[in-house]
Amino acid sequence: MSGLINYISCGLLWLGLVVKAPDLIRHRRDPYLRAICAVLALAGLCFFLGAEPTVAAVNHLSGIPNLAAPLTYASITAYSAASQILIVYWRGGPHVHRTSRRWIAAYALVLLGIAVTFALGDAPVERRTDLDTYYATTPYIAEMIVLYLLGHLAAVSVTAWSALRWAREVRGRLRTGLLVLGAGTLCGAGYSLSKLAAVIARWCGRDWSGLGTTFSPAAAGLGAVLTVVGILIPLVGPRLAEWRQAQRDFVRLEPLERELDELLTRRALRLPRPRWASPTTRLVWRRTSIHNALGSLDAFLDRDLYERVLDGERRTAAAPGQAEATAWAVAITTAVREERDRDSPLVAPSTAEGLGEPPTAGALVAVADALAASPLVVTARLRPGTTTTGPA
Repeated sequence: MSGLINYISCGLLWLGLVVKAPDLIRHRRDPYLRAICAVLALAGLCFFLGAEPTVAAVNHLSGIPNLAAPLTYASITAYSAASQILIVYWRGGPHVHRTSRRWIAAYALVLLGIAVTFALGDAPVERRTDLDTYYATTPYIAEMIVLYLLGHLAAVSVTAWSALRWAREVRGRLRTGLLVLGAGTLCGAGYSLSKLAAVIARWCGRDWSGLGTTFSPAAAGLGAVLTVVGILIPLVGPRLAEWRQAQRDFVRLEPLERELDELLTRRALRLPRPRWASPTTRLVWRRTSIHNALGSLDAFLDRDLYERVLDGERRTAAAPGQAEATAWAVAITTAVREERDRDSPLVAPSTAEGLGEPPTAGALVAVADALAASPLVVTARLRPGTTTTGPA
């Protein structure tokens, strides 16, 4: 199980990066999108480099004891900077580029400091999980540890303060995302503070290494996940809302498609059903099938019948939209029967007058409800030389 949680977390974060990669390729000059992808990439890298098997492999392959430590610290520092830059671009303002350049310059110096202090220090004994406390009193290595921890603490503190303050000014998904992001960065601050507490305790002759090996990794993992989730909520939220609406419309149109099913099958008007498709794609498929069927019924739709039903429904104080939907439902179900009767010579043509009897009362109600609730717009020529538009 050693490192499994790290690798799973890394995989999920990099999966998010793969999802966003096409957008990055199309809009490679968008700094906001680049910042999002950098946060996902670096967060995953932190988990990957921090896993104990990775630490052992890096140290062994490089032949340098504890080389994995500065690499991990550098990735954490870069992730911290990327999170702060993302907040800067997220919020916007007149000095966005200048502020982001300052953050990049500041953390470039931190990265340089980590590299220099590790090169100057001496850490001959490999420590895979407790290097911070083991070398807390070693010259240069101690400075490297404090430098990356203070850099990380500064970034997450500023990010948390900015996100939570901004959350008071906005509403909706953006507010939710900022609150989750703020909670994630506060967990990240817990990582730095617990590590610093363990290092300071070592300076004072105490052994609090458990903080660095148990509490701080948990805080870092939770913080990274919450931070990325907070970033993605405003981005993914609209897409999920669109899919939910498409799924609702898809279900609402089912009774109408079911009424037209025999016609669609007999005349081969239905396109192949898409497999493993998004709700939006499936809704387009169902709408296309309905449009194809209504186009085939064009000559059988009776405008007079539609108008009579519409007038009757309006007199019963039905809502305008519901009245139109019911009139369309009667016209469509009647046209389906007439088309079937005329296409099948063994069946006598329908002689029903007025509204005609629908196949079942439940089917008529279901079709009317589908037409009233769906945003589908039906346009059909009811008789030669006349047109009308169905319910929206």
